[in-house]
Amino acid sequence: MRTTISISDSLLELAKEASRERRSTLGEVIEEALRASLAPRPKSSVKKRPSLVTFKGSGLREGVELDSSAALLEVMES
Repeated sequence: MRTTISISDSLLELAKEASRERRSTLGEVIEEALRASLAPRPKSSVKKRPSLVTFKGSGLREGVELDSSAALLEVMES
């Protein structure tokens, strides 16, 4: 089937270059690109949130500063 389409000059040049490299027609290059673009894509799988391991306790220790990495390191090393 013949049809007329408008595409940018730079895109047309890229398609012509690809057809020369592949030794195929411009129409074949455009058809292949359209097939690839319009092919059904697999649905992205919904990722489960990882379960977080928790430990028993009553919360943070007194005096622990969560905003200070140096203070956290000091508490972890003690």
